[in-house]
Amino acid sequence: MLQRHNIIPVFIPDLACPHQCVFCNQKNISGRKNIPDADEVASIIDTHLSTISAENHVEIGFFGGNFTGVERAKQKELLAAAGKYIRDGRIKSIRISTRPDYIDDEVLCFLKEHFVSVIELGAQSFDDNVLRLSGRGHQAQHTLTATKSIKEHGFQLGLQMMVGLPGDTIDQSILTARKIVQLNADNTRIYPVIVIKDTPLEKLFTEHKYRALSIDEAVLWVKEVYKIFEEAGIDILRVGLHPSEGLINKDVYVAGPFHVSFRELVLTELWKDALVSLLQCSENKKLVITVPESELNYAIGYGASNKKMLQTHFSHITFATDTVLKGRNYHAHHC
Repeated sequence: MLQRHNIIPVFIPDLACPHQCVFCNQKNISGRKNIPDADEVASIIDTHLSTISAENHVEIGFFGGNFTGVERAKQKELLAAAGKYIRDGRIKSIRISTRPDYIDDEVLCFLKEHFVSVIELGAQSFDDNVLRLSGRGHQAQHTLTATKSIKEHGFQLGLQMMVGLPGDTIDQSILTARKIVQLNADNTRIYPVIVIKDTPLEKLFTEHKYRALSIDEAVLWVKEVYKIFEEAGIDILRVGLHPSEGLINKDVYVAGPFHVSFRELVLTELWKDALVSLLQCSENKKLVITVPESELNYAIGYGASNKKMLQTHFSHITFATDTVLKGRNYHAHHC
């Protein structure tokens, strides 16, 4: 039986970030206003563990902000709070997210001593002009140097990217995805840029100096980079921002391709690309499409969009599942 993987998230908004990225207001994005202490970290872990099977592989992830830029005493406090759960076997590992320019050998040795096994870097782009326009405060070379050191010290490597940053193009996003593959990342996250209230990007947007991607554009861009990661076997941990309450009710949302089911939209389009060739078959026949069990909803499509597409051509569409099929492989049978 395949072991399920759970990540318990602890958000650390704006902590130790030395630069104001144009897109960033971690408090608004995460919905979290305060920095947790050790007791709160323990409470978060206990709450999640109460709903997770003991058979699952469980990690705790410190997300948001710049973890390795936090004063060392605070890092120790947070890591120690999680470390006791590793010692008693209830959590398998710790992951942290941080900036590429806050990694060196001394930092990596410290993290290794405190049970960190996965380091996620906010690469965002490998185009220096995009990084400059986005206010990142580092260059692509910092990410290249950091990833090399992380791998040499035996950590798993996560590289996060964003699409639709100021100055970005679909071609540049594709090049960033390919670079992440070349750097042998173990996992990635893909975030379309959302304009959030109280950010420099909001000002650029209202002054018509930045145009946010539409949902359709963002799905197209992300679909292309998704395929690159998928073909390379890189684990895609997240597609789209976590749907915090502030984003859902529009309290912090200004513009951009936010959707609570953004990943499903992308996978729907990937399945559409796979199924569209069926429209070349003879019309008015019944059609049975057998797909992998885990892909059924995506094959049918968000809002049944793929099924509706096929219904314009065939008299009756039935979807079935087969546990032997994998990926986006399918069988089509005409009745």
